[in-house]
Amino acid sequence: MMSKHCFLGFLISFYLTGVVGTQPDHGSLKPQRVQFQSRNFYNILHWQPGRALADNSSVYFVQYKRYGQRQWRNKEDCWGIQELFCDLTNETSDIQEPYYGRVRMASAGSHSGWSTTQRFMPWWETKIDPPVMNITQVNGSLFVILRAPKLPYGDQKGKHISMENYYDLIYRVFLINNSLEKERKVYEGIHRVVEIEALTPDSGYCVVAEIYQPMLDRRSQRSEERCVEIP
Repeated sequence: MMSKHCFLGFLISFYLTGVVGTQPDHGSLKPQRVQFQSRNFYNILHWQPGRALADNSSVYFVQYKRYGQRQWRNKEDCWGIQELFCDLTNETSDIQEPYYGRVRMASAGSHSGWSTTQRFMPWWETKIDPPVMNITQVNGSLFVILRAPKLPYGDQKGKHISMENYYDLIYRVFLINNSLEKERKVYEGIHRVVEIEALTPDSGYCVVAEIYQPMLDRRSQRSEERCVEIP
């Protein structure tokens, strides 16, 4: 038969174990998958909650620094936020410099350690969007007008800067004959105005374009199709 002292010890042990078990450890709060996602030098830090489920009281704190710096800097707009992302475009605007970001979480009086990104260099890692494309029909020919994406910030005069200022870009234009359901590449080069001739009358065509970066051996997604009927 269990003595009173043993039974009391069992209750205390059970109570403490239960209380402690309800408090997530710091490791389970630590944000996961902390990484930069960059398009056209819009550099956004993303992360996922830790293994412990986040609730309405969970908030996140973001810091950043340039490679080689000792001191981390607070991102004031992302200090105590509930979102799972933070825009660090302005803080990482020197696109050929490497950076780090890091995130910690606080919830119900507990806080995690910091989760840090891998080294991030915007010039190397940003993904480029498809070209902006317009087409004009003149005397049975199509003129394709292409424009590279622009950076999120301008020059000293406030004029937006093209991605062409930082990369050698090759434009590729593809023509789709709707009646034959056949696609062919009609242009590859650096010109931003492309004429497509010798089109069949009374036929429908669609045009798509993409950008290729030869130095990085990387291409953009394709633009949306633009379609016309040739009279």
